Formats: sequence, C-alpha cells, structure tokens
Amino acid sequence: MMELKEKRVAVIATDGVEESELTETVKALQGAGAKVEVISQKREPIQAFKHQAPSTKIEVDRTLDDAAPDEYDAVLLPGGALNADQIRVDRKAQQFVRALSADRKPMAAICHAPWLLVSAGLANGRTLTSWPTIADDLRNAGAQWVDREVVVDDNLVTSRGPKDIPAFNEAMLRLFSAQEVGAE
Repeated sequence: MMELKEKRVAVIATDGVEESELTETVKALQGAGAKVEVISQKREPIQAFKHQAPSTKIEVDRTLDDAAPDEYDAVLLPGGALNADQIRVDRKAQQFVRALSADRKPMAAICHAPWLLVSAGLANGRTLTSWPTIADDLRNAGAQWVDREVVVDDNLVTSRGPKDIPAFNEAMLRLFSAQEVGAE
C-alpha cells in the first residue's frame, strides 16, 4: 500500500462539486494516511451533487483566503461542471495551483476540474484527459487531450469522471506517494 503519512493534501472545491469525485478520492487519500483539507471560497459547507441533482453538504476546513500553497504537498481538484466553472475563474484558486505547479508538487484533476488548469495557464504542452465535453477547451489551451481513464503527465494526473475513480485513485496515490515528481 502507498504511504502518504505526513503528506498534506489540499482539495479545492465549491458548490456543485461531484460528490463521488470528492468523497471517494478523499477516502482513498485518508486511507493512505494523508491529512486532507477541503478548501473553498467560503467557510460554509458546500453543496455536492450526484450528476445534476443536489446530494450532501460537505464541510470546508479552510478558505482560499487563509490557505497557503506552501502548506501542502499536493492538490486534488474534484470535478462537477458547476464547481469547476466557478473555481476556474477564481484568482486565488488559479494562484494556488500555479504555486504548486511551480514547486513541481503533484496535482490530480478529474472530470471538469482541468478547466482550472486552463484558466491558470497550466494546460499548454501537457497530455491530459477530462470529461469529454471540455476536450476542445483543453486542446485550445495547448494540451494534447486523450480519451483514457487516467493520464499521468509528470506531476499531474487527470481522469475522465466518476466511473474512472478506482483507476484515478490508484494513479493519484502512486503520484502523491513518490518521493519526487517523476519517481515511480
């Protein structure tokens, strides 16, 4: 089993997050020993969705205003179209992922979450996958989009959606547990 003890993982999400893409990935991270914090634009619980229907509320640990990228070893970006559409235009979220990328820290994005990578200027030159409806956005941002359940490109792992969560979790845990990016 991959060990993530002592690793701090930021999960950036807001209202409209796809429930399984947050809860199942966080469960996998915590199961490997990671300390996980949900970071959002507001302190109140966020509204998760199961596809297009509201489901549960998810507690927020910190806001983007009081979380610093250098406090974390990795970042997870769950999807959900509404969540990703709001997060992608948030300057603090963009700065957060840019800082982790600049430090070559591992990042994981599933479903619509790669939209934030586009808006943060981090998609160009990368090989990525995502929910198929945002493939054109990724290509237009200079990424090579491929239709696979999981794609690992250096310090970044991406996946298409809920049905790919088991493979995504495995790749994410492997990437997050590597001593240095690129080590497998």
